[in-house]
Amino acid sequence: MAQQHLDPTDPTAGSSPRLAAPPDRRDPREQVGTPVGEVLADYLRDQATEFLRSLRQHRETGAAAGGSAESVDAARSLRRSARRISGTLHTFRPLLETDWSEGMRPELAWLSGTLAREHAYAARLERLLGALNRLSGPTAFPAQTTGGAGAPPKGHLTIGAAKAGALLDRQLTLARTRAHSAALQALGSSRFHAVADSVAVLASEVPLTTAATAADLRPLAAAAQDRLIDAVAALPLITAGHPYNAEALVHGLSADAAPHPQDAPWHQVRLLLRLHRYARECLHQEGVPSDVRLLGAGQALDRHRDAAEAAAAAASAARTPRIAPATAYALGVLHADQRHEVEAARFAFQQSWQKEAVRTP
Repeated sequence: MAQQHLDPTDPTAGSSPRLAAPPDRRDPREQVGTPVGEVLADYLRDQATEFLRSLRQHRETGAAAGGSAESVDAARSLRRSARRISGTLHTFRPLLETDWSEGMRPELAWLSGTLAREHAYAARLERLLGALNRLSGPTAFPAQTTGGAGAPPKGHLTIGAAKAGALLDRQLTLARTRAHSAALQALGSSRFHAVADSVAVLASEVPLTTAATAADLRPLAAAAQDRLIDAVAALPLITAGHPYNAEALVHGLSADAAPHPQDAPWHQVRLLLRLHRYARECLHQEGVPSDVRLLGAGQALDRHRDAAEAAAAAASAARTPRIAPATAYALGVLHADQRHEVEAARFAFQQSWQKEAVRTP
């Protein structure tokens, strides 16, 4: 399933009252000293160097489907550095040459998204098969295993759940294989080589504007923080405070295969939190206290994204023509289970964010 791409500068509005930002986060405008353009240049050079190191490691460790642990780690590191460069170019774009930064950002986003899909499909399959095993419980049926690489054994499943697992295995393994092929094709393309060449130049020369040399980075970092605060204030956190939101199932198994309409604002907050973290990293390369303090919120939003996409995969599988009623029923239960996980992640985020809001700095 293709991931939804959201504009991090356009947080979805809502009607919930504004919540105070976590006061333990130190406003970049109140920091001691004045981080200027050279701090930004150093950060971008560091991330570009990490990108090139990860690329070299990825090529050396091979790129077979499933890959070695070293290859998987290299691909993850490559995505991580690409995201950080892209996010930093976005947050501090007034201090960078416009044509260069605006041309590079979408290419880095394309690369990161392309490389992420194979891992996402594998993790989704593992999550769904694990949930099926948990939901089925002990039965009289013998243990079965799945052919999906890296997936856990299904354990004792009912017939409907076993067939649902086999269907998901086929669909997501095929999607993962295609994603792997797409990633290999991307890494061999002229488009990727152009991106790599741009990053190689960035590792030694950052195209700052003339004014960036003495410009204070803190107002731009604070603006990224404010966008996050505004987006969180727009979330329906009162609804998220309940353990289960019944409206979440209304859309699930309908004929409309579009992403769940409730999820978009939460995905937007996840992206904005990431941009906030990267801005903090840029200003505090000797240690990033805000990352530690907001770790729980970020993890909750990651779980929210994973559960939402797993629920969508279960719903998509349930729309497969001519499947047995027992299979469709098992997929429906699985979809409901993952929407419960979505609600649990929203509740966990609410708890984490409000805990930060009352914590003494």
